[in-house]
Amino acid sequence: MADSTDRILTTHVGSLPRPPALIERNFKRSRGEDGDEAGYQQELASAVTELVAQEKAAGVDIVNDGEFGHSMGHQYDYGPWWTYIFQRLGGLELRDIGLLEVPMAKAKPGAEIVLGAIGDRREWMEFGDAYMDKSSGVALPNPDIGTGSPVTVAPITYQGQEAIAHDIANFKAALAAAGLEDGFLNSVAPASCARFGNEYYADEEELIWACADAMREEYVAIVEAGLILQLDDPAIAENYDQIVPEPSAAAYRRFNQVRIDALNHAIRGLPEDRIRFHLCWGSWHGPHTGDIPMAEIIETMLAVNAKYYSFEAANVRHEHEWRVWREVKLPEGKVIVPGIVSHATNVIEHPQVVADRIVRFAEGVGRENVIASTDCGLGGRVHPQLAWAKLRSLAEGAALASKELWA
Repeated sequence: MADSTDRILTTHVGSLPRPPALIERNFKRSRGEDGDEAGYQQELASAVTELVAQEKAAGVDIVNDGEFGHSMGHQYDYGPWWTYIFQRLGGLELRDIGLLEVPMAKAKPGAEIVLGAIGDRREWMEFGDAYMDKSSGVALPNPDIGTGSPVTVAPITYQGQEAIAHDIANFKAALAAAGLEDGFLNSVAPASCARFGNEYYADEEELIWACADAMREEYVAIVEAGLILQLDDPAIAENYDQIVPEPSAAAYRRFNQVRIDALNHAIRGLPEDRIRFHLCWGSWHGPHTGDIPMAEIIETMLAVNAKYYSFEAANVRHEHEWRVWREVKLPEGKVIVPGIVSHATNVIEHPQVVADRIVRFAEGVGRENVIASTDCGLGGRVHPQLAWAKLRSLAEGAALASKELWA
């Protein structure tokens, strides 16, 4: 992946707005109502080609396929970064139960920390009235993902070979059509993948390691295709608020160690310069008062064997954390990919605000070690018109920052 040598490059986290027709077709496919697989694949490939051209026109330097191959059935849908895997893993049974109520796998006997259900977050309890009010703008837009909730009933295996092959082929064709040579594809990391109900494995650690072994096949396929692998792993940060009572930061780091170990096992032997790691506190539009501070998990993030580290840094709960990079030294050869524009607001960041944010990070770690990005995926989180305006502002701000930093 290209690094910043004479200007600040831009990218984003992954999900981008899907065409309404593709959303509708995905919705029907999830219910077995669309039998024209060849027609769907043709429409998907065309959509990816158009998207990559649009990314290039918006000023995005390091592009992806918008996660279009990850099924999305609603215009506002926070789930495709994870729910796509339900169809790519064997050993799962989709049950007609609420996703937020699915019990997590049992902790290993004697575990210091026990992870609660997704719907048991401390912050969600504190702001329960707001989360239950569908008109508040806080409630999840589509907690019913439509395909059922996953429970592990047999050994986890990877069965998404055909799907990832389509993703790779569609994206490489789109890159060629746009005259671009490089780009990234998203894949869920083991810890975030493994948040299933469980009736097969002895405990959550066994489940995480099983997901690591299964998902490795997808990771290898992306890298061997000559593309950049982005590992999406919000669980590393957002699990913190899912633990009652609130754990100490040190205990939480110990809790995360097996998750980092499993991830590094899954990417063993793969070149670090082809791997991006994405950390966030979840993409829902909530208060996020329960987020663990970046300073408490930055070393956990840096323990991942990747060259590029993507993280939220633009929303108002985490914008101040650029200061962390005044205290923590970025390891040699590593690059940070901070969020400079946010999915959490409909306000379009002014290019000068974008530039100021970039400069603060560059002053902390060096201008060559910064690539400007978004906090999280924009698709399904803000209106498409706003998403593209944010990306254009990101590019304009990066140009301003480049003039200042390379003056």
